[in-house]
Order: sequence, then C-alpha cells, then structure tokens
Amino acid sequence: QVQLVESGGGPVQTGGSLSLSCTNSRGLLSANVMGWYRQALGKERELVATLTINSCRTNYADPAKGRFTISRDVVKDTLNLQMNNVKPGDTGAYYCNAEVWDPIEKRMRTYWGQGTQVTVSS
Repeated sequence: QVQLVESGGGPVQTGGSLSLSCTNSRGLLSANVMGWYRQALGKERELVATLTINSCRTNYADPAKGRFTISRDVVKDTLNLQMNNVKPGDTGAYYCNAEVWDPIEKRMRTYWGQGTQVTVSS
C-alpha cells in the first residue's frame, strides 16, 4: 500500500506563487510515474503535470505550461509543484498521484492523496 500526503495549499492572490509538496510512504523511487492533478468544484479531475521518476521526463497540461514546474527533491524525497503567476482558474483541490508497478499482480496500481486546496483570489 502506498500513502501519498500533500501539503502547501492555501489562499493566494492572482499573479502570486505557491509551492505544493507530496510525500510517498514508500519513497518516490517506488513509483514509475508521479504527478499532480486538480479538480475544481463541479468539474472532473484533470491532469496538471507528471514526472517519470527514473528519467525525470516531465509532461504538462496546456494550462500549466510556462507557469508550473513539477520536480523531485532528492534530499527531501518529495514531489513538488511550483505554481507561478496563478490565475483564478487554477483554484481547486490538487491531488498527488502515483503509478506503481505491482509485481505480484503484474499490473500498474494507481494511488491518490487526500488533496490540498488551492484558492486563487482576484
């Protein structure tokens, strides 16, 4: 079992910055891919960015490109999301995600954190 815990959410003004962090109870290296997703009130959960752990290859959804940066802190063993120039449309619950290979069942398992709320005011 993998437990993901997010931190760093809160209120922020338009144009400001916020940094989110996620810890993985089994360590980041236990996952194949980790990422951030968000869900606004009344909307479906959507991709923000992903990081392939071994290659450090990143992938961003269009709204995040040029403003958000996903990264891995090797010392703290956390997955981070630096959010710059935030907009009201960035408001929502941000969820950490991990895709982990299960060698017994020979399939990928998906894990989610509880989420951290980001509220951008204009």
